[in-house]
Amino acid sequence: MVETIVLKAEKREQAGSRYSRKLRKQGLVPAIIYGHKTEPVAIQLNYHDLALELQHHHRLLDVELDGAQEKLLVKDVQHDYLGDKVIHVDLTRVNIDERVQVTVEVELRGTPVGVSEGGVLDQINTDIELECLVTAIPESVRALVSDLKIGETLVAGDLELPAGAKLISDPTTAIATVSVVAEEAEEAEEAEVAEGEVEPEIIAKKAEEAGQGESEK
Repeated sequence: MVETIVLKAEKREQAGSRYSRKLRKQGLVPAIIYGHKTEPVAIQLNYHDLALELQHHHRLLDVELDGAQEKLLVKDVQHDYLGDKVIHVDLTRVNIDERVQVTVEVELRGTPVGVSEGGVLDQINTDIELECLVTAIPESVRALVSDLKIGETLVAGDLELPAGAKLISDPTTAIATVSVVAEEAEEAEEAEVAEGEVEPEIIAKKAEEAGQGESEK
C-alpha cells in the first residue's frame, strides 16, 4: 500500500468557473471542505499531488490548511468531459473513529476454469458499496474468479471483505460471470434448428415413397 502524503491547501480568493479555469492552468484544482456543522471552505490543491492520491485509490486524505492538518474524506470527484482530468473535488471532515459508506473498486483475480472450456469472463459491476471505519477504507476488494465455470456468476455476497467492513450493496448484485460467446451460442442454436428441420423432411419423403410403392402394386 502506498502511503498517503500531506496535501498543501490554500484558501481560494475567488469563485466562479472563470477563476477555476485559471487555477487549472496553474496546475491547481479547486475543492471545497464541508461537514461537521462548520462553514464550507473553498480551497485549492496541487493537481499532481491530488491526482497521485486518487490514482492509488486513497479516499482519506491528509490536508494541511493554514498550518493545521486534518483528515478529509473524498466525497465526490468531478472530471472533464473526456473523463481524464480532475476538475473539482468535494471533501468532508470526519472523525477517525467514524464509520462511513464508500464505493470501492472490485478487482478480479485469477483465470476462471470456464475460460479454458471456451467461455468468456465478463465483469458486470466494477465496484460495490461498503461501510467501514474511515481509517480502514480499502483501496479495492479482490474477487477470486478461478473456480467460475461456464454459466456461473459471482455475486457481491460471495466477496471476501476486509475485517470490520459491512456490505451495503445488494448481496445478489452480479459482479462477474462466465458465459459462451454470443455468436457461438447463436451458431449452436441454428445448427440445432437445422438438424430438427431435416428429419421431418426425410420422414415425409420416405412416407411418400412408401405410398407410391403400394399404389403401384
